[in-house]
Amino acid sequence: MSAEWIWLAIGFIGQALFSARFIIQWLASERARRSIVPVAFWFFSLGGGATLLAYAIYRRDPVFIAGQGAGLIIYVRNLMLIRRERQQIQSSTPSSNG
Repeated sequence: MSAEWIWLAIGFIGQALFSARFIIQWLASERARRSIVPVAFWFFSLGGGATLLAYAIYRRDPVFIAGQGAGLIIYVRNLMLIRRERQQIQSSTPSSNG
């Protein structure tokens, strides 16, 4: 298999991961009967964005590189905020060891 075919496959895998996040968000919202963004959405965003960024770098597409690169910052930041919120909730919950 040539390098071109491998990179084409990487591009499609990245796009599939990136698109799957919307299915996850939609299903979670339907289940909750309200609009929500589950943590998995951000992980799929990160995985898909990183894979698509690798593909964009291989293709040397500056517009695609800038868009995916900026998106990765946002996805990581959201995961950091979620982690911090969970840690604050855990630290404010009284211990059951009593």
